[in-house]
Amino acid sequence: MTQYMTEQDVRAIATYTRIGLTDEELPQMTDDLNAIVDTLQPITDYDLDGVEPTFHPIGGLSNVMREDTVQPSFSQKQALANAPRQQDGSFLIPSILGGDQ
Repeated sequence: MTQYMTEQDVRAIATYTRIGLTDEELPQMTDDLNAIVDTLQPITDYDLDGVEPTFHPIGGLSNVMREDTVQPSFSQKQALANAPRQQDGSFLIPSILGGDQ
């Protein structure tokens, strides 16, 4: 198997994406990611000269979104009226990363 990524590359990716990898997990993750890239390598064998890039799988769709215009909306008081918990004028939600709440 070809070495596309080093352990240093994988550590940098893990840090950037905030994935906690232990020193014991790093070699296996490096092997796994290199194996994934290796399975995609046959794609480079296709002759793609003259093939236009496709940016949307359905083709010629245009933006169907409405214009971004200012419209009346809820006041902060109305928006928070049914909130089970609020703090300092904002919704208070349970922490998903742990910590005090």
